[in-house]
Amino acid sequence: MTTSDVWLPFPPEELAPLPDTLNYVHWNGEPDFPADPARCVFYTVPYLKGPEVATRPLPHMPGVRVVQTLTAGVEHMLPDVPRLPEGAVLCNAGPLHDTSTGELALALALAAQRGIPDAVRDAREGRWAQAVRPSLADRRVLILGYGGIGAAVEERLLPFEVAEVIRVASRARQSRRGPVHGVESLPELLPRAEIVFVTTPLTDATRGLVDAGFLARMPDDALLVNVARGAIVDTGALLAELESGRLRAALDVTDPEPLPAGHPLWQAPGVLITPHVGGPTSAFRPRAERLLHAQLARFAAGEAPDHVVATGGAPTG
Repeated sequence: MTTSDVWLPFPPEELAPLPDTLNYVHWNGEPDFPADPARCVFYTVPYLKGPEVATRPLPHMPGVRVVQTLTAGVEHMLPDVPRLPEGAVLCNAGPLHDTSTGELALALALAAQRGIPDAVRDAREGRWAQAVRPSLADRRVLILGYGGIGAAVEERLLPFEVAEVIRVASRARQSRRGPVHGVESLPELLPRAEIVFVTTPLTDATRGLVDAGFLARMPDDALLVNVARGAIVDTGALLAELESGRLRAALDVTDPEPLPAGHPLWQAPGVLITPHVGGPTSAFRPRAERLLHAQLARFAAGEAPDHVVATGGAPTG
């Protein structure tokens, strides 16, 4: 009998065909485990079940070799990495969310620029209120965190005739679309950015990166679009800019999150908030299935998985 269990958040029969050298069990965060966790060698973390559920089986998985998340960010898993067996790897979702998150980033920018939230409020009151709104066309755009999602945002922006795309990542490099600036260049780049998209992972280096100084360098009436993690933005500093009317924001993520009822961010002028829905769309499931098929094929063949972000014993990134 095989002792190589793979835990999947989807019924295995829905993912068939899968490598036949492994045994598959279905667990999506239910109170009871579907099998002995000690037999698990490949653990796929349930999606959108929260960090407590995500990490609950790990102390009981001494033989796990791969922990595969279905999220781009893995900050909820990193505290447990040092306790993983030596050599076990934590993998993120790679390009899984590029499509849906890039799509939402564009939707948030368009809605904020063209005044859609105001139009919805006016419609409820039967008020016809025409106004001249800023277009997405001809705007200078900065993408903070030029990885897969950042590149997906750029691909969706280009047909809208933006004037310039300024790419920023942790280090300077060359991309297919042009130069990528290092984060140290932000002070000189931000005054040019009429729209800033935040797509960077949450790390020690990016926590609170969008602070009062960052926001102060953005030009008047600029728009901040955050589809990454709420803690990258200093909420108090952002509130001050919103309440003054100097900046606007479109946020799929907040700090704290979920945003409590009565939090001043809900009522701040010039803000559009969606409840962290960048990933969960109809685009999620087929891309999640493709990711799992590829990762399991590599695992069954004895090859290293893709999208490794940390290794048991100490984070690597």
